[in-house]
Amino acid sequence: MIAFHDVASGIKSLALESHLPVIAHISDSSLDEIKGGADTVLGALLGAVDTLMMPSFTLKCMIIPQAGPVDNALNYGSGNENNSLAEFFTPRLPSDSLMGVAAERLRLMPEAVRSNHPLLSFAGIGVDAAIKTQTLNNPLSPLQALGDLGASILLFGVDQSANFSIHLAEKLAGRKQFIRWALTPAGVLECPGFPGCNHGFNQASRLTEPVSRQMLIGTSTIKVIPLLPMVQILQQKILKDPEFLLCDRSDCDFCTAIRTSLS
Repeated sequence: MIAFHDVASGIKSLALESHLPVIAHISDSSLDEIKGGADTVLGALLGAVDTLMMPSFTLKCMIIPQAGPVDNALNYGSGNENNSLAEFFTPRLPSDSLMGVAAERLRLMPEAVRSNHPLLSFAGIGVDAAIKTQTLNNPLSPLQALGDLGASILLFGVDQSANFSIHLAEKLAGRKQFIRWALTPAGVLECPGFPGCNHGFNQASRLTEPVSRQMLIGTSTIKVIPLLPMVQILQQKILKDPEFLLCDRSDCDFCTAIRTSLS
């Protein structure tokens, strides 16, 4: 098993600056070989940086209505069974399991704060000001706020498909976004600015390699990418190649709708 000292030394070798924020994505499988799992990794990260944020999304609160806007990558009326199982969003609602164990452990820390977006909330430590910028109309604003402060993305045992910040590059390039709906104690709320598919995001790897740095902890690759340089690189690429980062799955409603919007 990999000990805390080894994780802390590995993270230290990535030369993170303590005053600059980190947006982390940590795979559950990478924790299996680390003694103490998520607590060890989070402890090592918070020993290296003062500001840490992770997604704490709750897509289990999503509702599919009977009708809505066209070209919205959604089969209206298809969610009756799932709608009956949807949960009401509250800030104490656990993150979806796909967010990973580490994201939920961070959310539960006494000093952590969480945004109130009913589908795309973020949680973290030292991120109060960034969290407050998020609205229903602008769910990606915490990423922009931390990017303006010099944030980096940390991918711990995951590839670029987990790098949610790439959606910020898509938005800034003018790519089509979507509308979703969420169940809350105040009723069903419309949530604009919902991003599309992430299955094509590994196309970003080659372009972002020059600004990235990485190392191994056990068998897991740990990669650090400065957020704003990455966003600028990918935004410019999308403007030149409007289908860049779209996936090639014929059944992907998101990427189909985006391609339709380009034609």
